This record gives sequence, structure tokens and C-alpha cells, in this order.
Amino acid sequence: MPLNKCKGQMYSWISHTHTHLAGKCPHGCSYCAIQAMAKRFPAMKDKYSGPLRLIEDEFKVKYGTGKTIFIENCNDLFAEEVPGDLVLRILTHCSLWPENTYVFQTKNPGRYSKFIDFLPANRILGCTIETNRDMSTISQAPHPEKRASAMLLLGRERKFVTIEPVLDFDVDDLAAWIGFIKPEFLNLGADSKGHSMPEPTVEKVHALVDKLKEYGIELREKHNLERLMR
Repeated sequence: MPLNKCKGQMYSWISHTHTHLAGKCPHGCSYCAIQAMAKRFPAMKDKYSGPLRLIEDEFKVKYGTGKTIFIENCNDLFAEEVPGDLVLRILTHCSLWPENTYVFQTKNPGRYSKFIDFLPANRILGCTIETNRDMSTISQAPHPEKRASAMLLLGRERKFVTIEPVLDFDVDDLAAWIGFIKPEFLNLGADSKGHSMPEPTVEKVHALVDKLKEYGIELREKHNLERLMR
């Protein structure tokens, strides 16, 4: 399929998305939008179910130049269960087109370091951290604290953090994690699909935003956050 132009709920600073990886994401997040779509559309179900695998035709896609491309926006390329040779194939494809910026986002950032020498030079490494609390009843991804620690160890890499969907949290702890990570910016958004998950109060959201400003972190709010900010 062709390179996809960014639209809808995607980040406004992304110009395109592309995915080579099929199969069901091993994290099994209860709020997963991709799995919800797979239940509605047969083509999505075929693509995002079963074992993790590559879609060979996607390696024919030419990226050109001057784009900001979110790679594997429908799956988690750096989940532990994704075989290393699959990860390398995808990173190699990206590196063929060095005059773009490549965006990666994962809930297992500890694996970034294993592929750091193979990542394209122009890259931004992201991580989803929905809360500072245990969320094992919602997702099988690594504990949020483990994710935060791994992002901290990336040092001077260009980094961003996404808190979406934001779940109930402890203001000082979550803000401190983000402050230590020192991301280039932070995306903040709410659950927009009514999954009935534990959410923070309006007061907590405002308190977190204020704390992030104290740390000097650029905040990029998504429009779905408005529901929690009233």
C-alpha cells in the first residue's frame, strides 16, 4: 500500500505513517483502537490478528524526502515478542531514505538500546506512559516505571512522551518522571472511545499541566483532552 498521509486523531506534527508489521500486538491493551477496528472491518482483522509477520509489499514503498514518518503506528515494533530480524528489516528500509525524520513509539523503550546502531540517523524516539501506577489489568506492556527508566537512559536522544489515554495518576510522581526524562515535548490526550478506565480528576490534569510547565516541557494537548479539562 502507499505511504499514508497523516489525518484524523494522529499527531499534527506527523506528515505520514507507514506499517510493515502485521499480526496482533502482544501488549493486549484493553483500549487498543486497532483491535477495535479489527472487530469491525474484515481486512483489518486479517491484518492485525495472528502471529507477528512482515508484509513484503510494504518494502516496495519509496519514502522520498522531507517527510516526518511515524513507523508502525498500528503495532509496537519494539515489543519483546517482535523477532529481531523483523525489526532490522524495517529499520533498514527506513535508512534507505535518510532525508526524512522517522518517528518511533513504543511501550517497551528498553529495547531501543538494542537497535540504536541500526536506527535511522534522523529519528525521534517516543514512549507511551499512561500513568505512574500499575496497569496490569489494562495492558500486558511493561510497568510504566520501567518504561520511564528506559527513556531516561536514552540520554541525549531526541525523545518524546505520550500520555494517552491518560489514566488516574499521582501528580508529583508522574511529573517527576517526565521531568527526569527531559523529552523534547509531551503529547497529552484522553480516552475518546469510552472504555470506562480510571481517569484523573479535572484538578489533577490541571495540576499535571502546571508541573510540566515548571519543568519547562513543551506540552502538545490533543483535542480529546478537552473532556477532562472542563
